[in-house]
Amino acid sequence: MAHLDRRLLEEGLATIASSRERTGDLWHAHYGAGAIAAYFWVRENRLTALAAGSVTAEAKAMLRQHGTHISHTASPSERMPLEEAEARIADALEHTIGELYWVGHQVIYGAISLKAIRELEGWGTVEEIEQIAQLIESFERTIPGRSWVNTTVKEIRLMQLDENDNFPEILHPIQLSQFILEELGAFRTIYQAEVHHDLIGHMLTYGHALNMLYELGYQALFYKGIPPFLKMVKALRLSRDIDLTPEAATLQSPVDMLPLEQAERSRALPHELEYWLTDRRCRDWYGGHIFKFPFSFYHHAKHEEPMPEIWENFRYIIA
Repeated sequence: MAHLDRRLLEEGLATIASSRERTGDLWHAHYGAGAIAAYFWVRENRLTALAAGSVTAEAKAMLRQHGTHISHTASPSERMPLEEAEARIADALEHTIGELYWVGHQVIYGAISLKAIRELEGWGTVEEIEQIAQLIESFERTIPGRSWVNTTVKEIRLMQLDENDNFPEILHPIQLSQFILEELGAFRTIYQAEVHHDLIGHMLTYGHALNMLYELGYQALFYKGIPPFLKMVKALRLSRDIDLTPEAATLQSPVDMLPLEQAERSRALPHELEYWLTDRRCRDWYGGHIFKFPFSFYHHAKHEEPMPEIWENFRYIIA
């Protein structure tokens, strides 16, 4: 089991590294990040043996379809030294983490890569590490994200944080997790749309990525990444307390249309075997998010037991 789990890390990293070369875009790396999330979610949470086995089996099936099938891993003599590999990825994050780009995906990719490489006590050739770093750097000067309610990309770029936002001071991961859970619980209705349930899900993963960086010893990156994260939350709040109908909302999205429909509610939670008995392959594992969203939510939940309404809203993120 442990050997197979390590392959999730190795193939996940290889998939992230080869993403741009294989597809020419930023998004195939989702599958690699999802596989790594599956490994750590099983490791860091008390799942039943059947549930843990189901998570691992689904992640392996996803990699068989979307992963980079590596015939061998780099030998110790071929690998870039751990400290140098981490330094290169951290440097790429230093250049991009201070702005909101694509709802934080450069931070998500970077943090989960660093966590996996640290777990493996080193991974990857100089070329593979450089590919991950360049993927992160390629986010520079990209848009904040493509789908928004009651705001536009231009308005978000110009958006400033101020005291009227009533954001708490965030100095460590526990405070960030508590804040994220409160924001999740504040939504009256969660809608099935990239602009809503998916964006709320990325609030979980973006914030979790910042916490991972702190826990790995990159506190300066954590602090530098808080303001753009809060900017995303500020924009997301514009869709929190209203009905998302054509009369009440404006929409900027290439994939969503008004009126939005309420998201489906998941009867089971991801730590329960029943959740994994649903066919996740038919929806392409939501691009890896069926692993990433639970991994991040349960991380935040460890810092403070969520109120019932927070657990309830989480069900609408993961159905």
